[in-house]
Amino acid sequence: MARCRSYLRGLSICVTVLLLVSGVVMIGVGFSSTDRSNLVAELFEDLSSADGLLVLQVFGPITVVLSVLGICAASLDLKPLLLVFSALIFVEFVALMVVASPLVQVQAQMDSEVDNVFLNVTPLHRAEEYIQKELSTLQTSDSCCGLRSFEDWENQLPESCFCTSPAQLSAQPGNSGTCVVVGSDPSPSTTQVTDKLVHSQPCGPILKSYLSFPIKLRIGIISAVATITMAAIALCLALGLEEYWKKPPVETTVDDYNRVKYQPKPSLT
Repeated sequence: MARCRSYLRGLSICVTVLLLVSGVVMIGVGFSSTDRSNLVAELFEDLSSADGLLVLQVFGPITVVLSVLGICAASLDLKPLLLVFSALIFVEFVALMVVASPLVQVQAQMDSEVDNVFLNVTPLHRAEEYIQKELSTLQTSDSCCGLRSFEDWENQLPESCFCTSPAQLSAQPGNSGTCVVVGSDPSPSTTQVTDKLVHSQPCGPILKSYLSFPIKLRIGIISAVATITMAAIALCLALGLEEYWKKPPVETTVDDYNRVKYQPKPSLT
């Protein structure tokens, strides 16, 4: 029993230390700048307010403070303090689940909202010059064209949409490869693009991944913290309520009629 209690105490300390590390990670991610391109920030500025930064900024310091309390309680084996820590961390767990639940809804609704943003900025040759410049940079670096397809540019395709590398130019017309053939425009006022290959991959999915990654990261961090919190609550409660589940020592006595009696040993106190 003593060995089991020692293992339980050591495991409680390890879990609370892990919870402390998780709180530090929450603070670091919450107060760090988001790694998003200028184009993503320009197009999706209305969607950036629900990315969960405030959740990490608020609950990160709270988790760190409560973790320090839990480490002290488990290290010193203070049962009242362990019970107080378990109650406080449970309250934080419930509050975290309530506040962070809208993040899952944002993730589910993001695709439809992003499609509406794409629809509002097309045709791309009429979009703001800043957006055109940033999109051209993305098209050159990621070998894509347009948001949903190269037709978002209509007949005014920029040079960044054309396939220029030898491997891309070797693609056969009609194949579903990385490049497709575009036809000529009979209108003399537009640029002739006859027999030229453009990137078949749209840039929209790439922008969606840039936008959704921060939210997925924060959901993952919150899920990990919630799991560690549940483990810390269970271990600290078991350690704090030890006197209720620990089997008391007993002694046996035999009376005059050879009947064996079992009764708890008297406490030293």
